[in-house]
Amino acid sequence: MNPAFEQIQLNTRRHFLKNCGVGLGSGALAQLLSPDAFGLKAPENPLLPRKSHFSSKAKRVIYIHLTGSPPHSAELFVHTGFPQPGRPSFGAWTTYGLGSENQDLPGYVVLISSGTQPNGGKNSFSAGFIPSVYQGVQCRSKGDPVLYVSNPPGMDRSLRRASLDALRDLNQKAAEDFAHPETLTRIAQYELAYRMQASVPDVMDISNESQKTLDAYGAEVGGASLGNNCLLARRLAEKGVRFVQLFDWGWDYHGTNPKEDIRDGLTRKCATMDKPISALIQDLKERGLFDETLIIIGGEFGRTPFREGRTSKGKVLGRDHFPDCYTMIMAGGGVKGGHVHGESDELGFSITKDPVHVHDLQATWMHLLGFDHEQLTYRFQGRDYRLTDVHGHVVKDLIA
Repeated sequence: MNPAFEQIQLNTRRHFLKNCGVGLGSGALAQLLSPDAFGLKAPENPLLPRKSHFSSKAKRVIYIHLTGSPPHSAELFVHTGFPQPGRPSFGAWTTYGLGSENQDLPGYVVLISSGTQPNGGKNSFSAGFIPSVYQGVQCRSKGDPVLYVSNPPGMDRSLRRASLDALRDLNQKAAEDFAHPETLTRIAQYELAYRMQASVPDVMDISNESQKTLDAYGAEVGGASLGNNCLLARRLAEKGVRFVQLFDWGWDYHGTNPKEDIRDGLTRKCATMDKPISALIQDLKERGLFDETLIIIGGEFGRTPFREGRTSKGKVLGRDHFPDCYTMIMAGGGVKGGHVHGESDELGFSITKDPVHVHDLQATWMHLLGFDHEQLTYRFQGRDYRLTDVHGHVVKDLIA
């Protein structure tokens, strides 16, 4: 082959981009993978406290979700602003925007009662495409608080520290070489897990609470219930955790059996909620935390205003899923107390006044935390994403 022709073949555009200077292709890739390109220049610890866009009363969130429907397109929509998996949850956006006030505990803690995961699974509290350090950490009120955070057999705390130091050095070198934001997340997560070994068991241990407090919540030492989780939510909030998410299963009242009857069955289920939530609100007030804690209570949709005909003799009554009209409750954290927003018709079938879209509700939550929901964004796959997608208006009548 003619040497001149061979040289011409080598000087293709692909060859030029790959090998010219330090390699334009490699340089472009490094820039694309840098924290700046993703809209996030991560600090040394990505969970350090950060300022919101403007001052606000709410500094943290306790979100009590009453799970009760198989179709997860509903639950994901409430928590992530999108009906399909893959988007960051409200809790993840909150910790991404504000960080955490306690560096020894996760910024976003998830507690589940009634023995069942939420309908949307872990997508309901995931970080989606933003760094995984902002996702919800599921803790258990019974047994080991966090799975896999304890030292494995044969490894003491000093050996664990030495292992983490070696991992940190390797990850730091990788971060310097490739500038991938998820590498910084890994460093932060390993360090947090080490600190959690001492901090989490302490905050999750309710045995030092007074019997009066346990009775007020309906909580039991060593138990697992909504009462226990509401008490843990207060303890976590008191320790500076930014976002506490409670999922309580069992609100699916189709009337297929006596436990799902909207008379006695629903009455018994409401009793498991009324007492602990009332105790939580009162406890936060007594400790001076109520005004700076945004409390949200609700499900993912409502129920039909008429009975569902799943039983032949009508001895058990139930109601079907109904997305057009339902209620959410908010308290504390800059919310206007005693205000009822919106009205339905006399049957509870249609909205007749002041409708609120899910994205409007999410925009209002972000505003109460001090954020312009259009400005708290994360760049992913070529565009800026936010909790409210491309919708949402702040409902000012809900704000004190």
